[in-house]
Amino acid sequence: MSAAGRTGQLRWYREVSRRQWKSMFAAWAGYVLDGFDFVLITLVLTEIADEFDLGTVQSASLVSGAFITRWLGGALLGAMGDRYGRKAAMIASILLYSLGTFGCGFAWGYTSLFVFRLLIGMGMAGEYSASATYVLESWPVRLRNRASGFLISGYAFGTVIAAEVYQWVVPSLGWRWMFWIGVLPVLVALWVRRALPEADDWAEDVGEAGVKPNPFRPLFATRRLTAVNTVLTVAATVALFCVFTPVGADLVPELSLLAAACLIAFAAQLGGRRGWVLYVALMATVFCAFLYSWPIQALLPTYLKTELGYSPSQVTDVMYYAGFGTMLGCWLAGFTGDRFGTRKAYALTLAGSLALIFPVFAVQNSLVGLGVLLFFMLALSQGISGLLPKYIAGHFPTRTRAASLGFVYNVGALGGAVAPVLGARLAEGMPLGRALAVLAFGLTTVVILLIGGNVPHRLHRLINDRADDDHLVHAGHGGAKEAPAPARERG
Repeated sequence: MSAAGRTGQLRWYREVSRRQWKSMFAAWAGYVLDGFDFVLITLVLTEIADEFDLGTVQSASLVSGAFITRWLGGALLGAMGDRYGRKAAMIASILLYSLGTFGCGFAWGYTSLFVFRLLIGMGMAGEYSASATYVLESWPVRLRNRASGFLISGYAFGTVIAAEVYQWVVPSLGWRWMFWIGVLPVLVALWVRRALPEADDWAEDVGEAGVKPNPFRPLFATRRLTAVNTVLTVAATVALFCVFTPVGADLVPELSLLAAACLIAFAAQLGGRRGWVLYVALMATVFCAFLYSWPIQALLPTYLKTELGYSPSQVTDVMYYAGFGTMLGCWLAGFTGDRFGTRKAYALTLAGSLALIFPVFAVQNSLVGLGVLLFFMLALSQGISGLLPKYIAGHFPTRTRAASLGFVYNVGALGGAVAPVLGARLAEGMPLGRALAVLAFGLTTVVILLIGGNVPHRLHRLINDRADDDHLVHAGHGGAKEAPAPARERG
């Protein structure tokens, strides 16, 4: 008899039923295709710029375009998940970003391509909230950090696949075929519709009750609120459009403040008198998390080409190290999160990554040395983001979880659009490698303090002393008996 058998305990993977593994695989496949679709534009940007005769600013705006509608897509598709079920929202999000990506292959100019990028942004935002809540609410309570890490690893794997497909497809068939391959998620969506049950927590808490929640009810309670919030929605969308395109080049600070004010107004209404601080604090935390990670994700190839003089094939080799390091880090994050608690694992792992940031950008003449250091740094820094869905979702009850997660995360994700610009601005006064290191080190430290110090929850407790630290632990089922929250998770 094994040691596990003698102690009367199952090995962790046997606690997960066949149906729960199937749910994980379906959601993970969606994340693989999410990562694949998202990086396509960065891989073929030079080819697109040549064909449509685009300048540098216009080309860059195509990358940022997906961020303009993320906050709206995350909120709307998240609300759909709360009202009609996680599976329905997951299918809708996959269909939306797949059709947007497929449409990019037929783009006839800058404007049409930009519009299709807006669709992709909405769909991907919904994919994050729908798939994350679906898996977290389906798996056993004590394994939900693991579920979060496994799920997010799919995104990193998708970026690796995209880099490999690029080498084979674009030179012989052209850039449009990279987008047409994006129709594959439609097949996944149809398979999900046929094969999967609803998430356990949602089915028990909402489905069986027969009362459909409406997370956006506070926004449209009266005609006056409806009118005001419609104006806020248009103002936020237009402001973000102008910020991330050449249209608002001369008014970026003013437009950014306008967009921030609109989004904070939504957070105040959705959170209510006793929850608005939590929404805003989590939005700021996610924003900082994107600021520390996205400068490297966006500008690493530029650094390798310009400062180190690497060839395209050498850049691809380094990106493999980066992608697989992030993927392994997501897996390990799940295990450490379940062992030590979400917040402690997050903070300690990020602290370990600080020791590797400056050495990564000090390597000059060794591709293997750089690749190995980058592998471990990203495993610790970006891999730990595999716990971000679990960390955010745990702050919200089942009835509003998908909409709240979708809104909070995707508003914070605007940091991913700001980060490359901030990195490039810093690089005007110092070498690009040093700028990336300084930005990553500084913002990582901020995130360590925010998450390790449980700042969002502590601020929330100032106005709501009954606030629960982790709804996924205290109220989750996921096919397992409910377990009491470990002391490390009680704040």
